[in-house]
Amino acid sequence: MEHPEKIERVILDGHSLTLETFVAVARFGAKVELSAQALEAMARSRAMAEKIAAEKRVAYGITTGFGDFATVAVSDEMSSRLSTNLILSHCTGTGEPYSAEQVRGMMVLRANALCVGLSGVRPLLVETLVEMLNRDVIPVIPQKGSLGASGDLAPLSHMGLVLLGRGEAFYQGRRMAGGEAMALAGIQPLETLVCKEGLGVTNGTCAMTSVGALHLYDTIQAARLADVISSLTLTALAGQLDSFQERMHTARGQVGQIQVARNIRRLTEGCEILSRCQGARVQDAYALRCIPQVHGAVRDALEFIRSRVDIELNAVTDNPLLFCEDEAVISGGNFHGEPMALPFDFLGIACAELASISERRIERMVNAALSNGLTRFLTTNGGVNSGFMIVQYAAASMASENKVLAHPASVDSIPSSANQEDFVSMGTTAARKAGPILENTRSVLAYELLTACQAIDIRRRTGTYGEGLSPVGEAVYRRVRQEVDFMEEDRELWPDIRAVEVLVRSGELLDLAEALVPELQ
Repeated sequence: MEHPEKIERVILDGHSLTLETFVAVARFGAKVELSAQALEAMARSRAMAEKIAAEKRVAYGITTGFGDFATVAVSDEMSSRLSTNLILSHCTGTGEPYSAEQVRGMMVLRANALCVGLSGVRPLLVETLVEMLNRDVIPVIPQKGSLGASGDLAPLSHMGLVLLGRGEAFYQGRRMAGGEAMALAGIQPLETLVCKEGLGVTNGTCAMTSVGALHLYDTIQAARLADVISSLTLTALAGQLDSFQERMHTARGQVGQIQVARNIRRLTEGCEILSRCQGARVQDAYALRCIPQVHGAVRDALEFIRSRVDIELNAVTDNPLLFCEDEAVISGGNFHGEPMALPFDFLGIACAELASISERRIERMVNAALSNGLTRFLTTNGGVNSGFMIVQYAAASMASENKVLAHPASVDSIPSSANQEDFVSMGTTAARKAGPILENTRSVLAYELLTACQAIDIRRRTGTYGEGLSPVGEAVYRRVRQEVDFMEEDRELWPDIRAVEVLVRSGELLDLAEALVPELQ
């Protein structure tokens, strides 16, 4: 996977945005440029929109109102008011603002969609949006208020406000009036939106896709790290390696399963403890033996979700679309979020499974009846000390909360716009709730890593199977021990947990693993 933080410049043409280049702009501030072809395509599309308006042809959103007002004709002199009023009346979001990276993601997705040249907007609008990205003017966009149907109407209207020098924005870390942010950044706001531009800004799945794509990228990294962490747990529990043999997994043929089993073999290669404990049992419990099947299924789910996101990153999702070759104006439903709603619900479910099996591995390490020779709750003086008892409690709490959050949003719908928009996707909710599931999962993985390091130290003290870890295991173990000491007696655990959570979220541990196992997938 290409590292987004190394990408410094992204050229938008409406067709070639990838998950990595998207993350590069949204999270790491890569500079954005518009391709010459995109500028030409937008100019042609704009000329067609102006011709339609001049000829007073009936065209939704150009010479008519919106939604249930599609039957109401709008005069030429009021068409600009129509587009601007759309932004003013639709900015109805509430709740805490989206993060800066999520809003930057919305902006680059909206610009990229308009670059295709099917939306009838002025190149000036997209150029202004790109200027805002490059000078870090970030609209304040509340998180709640989108049905994910006629596009993310409320969120994208808040974005549109700042294009007009209205609303609120963050600039250089300060929240202020949108006009003030634009002035401080040296950007000239648009005086008004012209016909079709209101729809061009607000119709589309950019909010849900931005939020969901960022969560997808992070979940992919979490799934890879889960393989690394589970290999340490496998070592701590003196796991049996037969269940990771290649022929076992090729017999089934599931791609993700084969991939994860290969990862575990590479991650555990050269581990003295594992080599010496083979044959101790016929087989392990599912939480160890079925790591390839469970983690692999998550990998396959993420690959499917990515395939849908890759399409949507370059999708034209507003309405109507203007086709210059025959001057057709076609009304449809490309703004509908269902193609993203189902994958983002799946994202939450897949991510929750990583936490659920991780918590089960924690339980096996702290439960002396299940840990193959480790002490109760990983203590050296049980009774006086509780050890890692409540680490498992906390992990169980988050894994259980994920099960509530993983309920699919996309199975719900509620009619809107006088029943004209009578079936909606709730895709933005699906994308948003994948976030807390991801954060819970990262924390559970951190708990597992902390527990595994404690368990490895206790395993080493017994000396039953020697002391040696694999090169990767040793590197990760030592990095954790730089932050957190072995717990000989009970102490405040929250600083240890927090330190390991920071490591898990930083990406540093994956970098360590990749340096030693470049083939890690």
